[in-house]
Amino acid sequence: MSSTSNTLRPLIAYVRVSTDRQGKSGLGLEAQRSAIEAFATANGYEIVREFQEVETAKGADALDRRPQLAAALAQARKLKCAVVVSKLDRLSRDVAFVAGLMAQRVPFIVTELGPDADPFMLHVYAALAEKERAMISARTKAALQAKKAQGALLGNRTNLSDASAKGAASNKVGADQFASNVIPVIEAIRRQGITSLENIAAELNARNVQTARGGTWAAMQVSRILKRAA
Repeated sequence: MSSTSNTLRPLIAYVRVSTDRQGKSGLGLEAQRSAIEAFATANGYEIVREFQEVETAKGADALDRRPQLAAALAQARKLKCAVVVSKLDRLSRDVAFVAGLMAQRVPFIVTELGPDADPFMLHVYAALAEKERAMISARTKAALQAKKAQGALLGNRTNLSDASAKGAASNKVGADQFASNVIPVIEAIRRQGITSLENIAAELNARNVQTARGGTWAAMQVSRILKRAA
């Protein structure tokens, strides 16, 4: 991506795919990039930096597990510009999460909503998406309860060891993905001349990048991330 010209306004692009939905129905990375590039061209913007993440948006600590989004926010503050996403669900469908992002005082642009969508509109669309998700969940639970009432056995109760092994494998995958997301941030810190584990941990804390469990960084945790990435 080229440097910002005198006539084009800068934008920071953020693209994300969920671990279980990559490449489906317009949610792929290339589809997001195409939508963002088309929006920028049509509205007089230039994408000066892109941040990419592979992570789920679910959970109260979703932002803590998305260091690339935190880095995008920091870069946007530095350049005094907005962060652009292709669809609102690339940020989240959760109202509280979207409200937390609005509190960061960095403007967000959602290409599918157009350049004039203000924070109030983003809250409204997030509320509608959250309500839709809740209704789908309620219908699913009702259907399962109806089957249970008819005598159907739900779930696999005969292979607990296999389920436990799959759970452990899922946790490892999640840890690997977190490491792959935070490594670019650590590399950027190293390029600034900060190389010791203690100082890298201090810089991550200063940038409000939290650990996978939502805590603060120490030298040992930085070492583990580097070993896992290696």
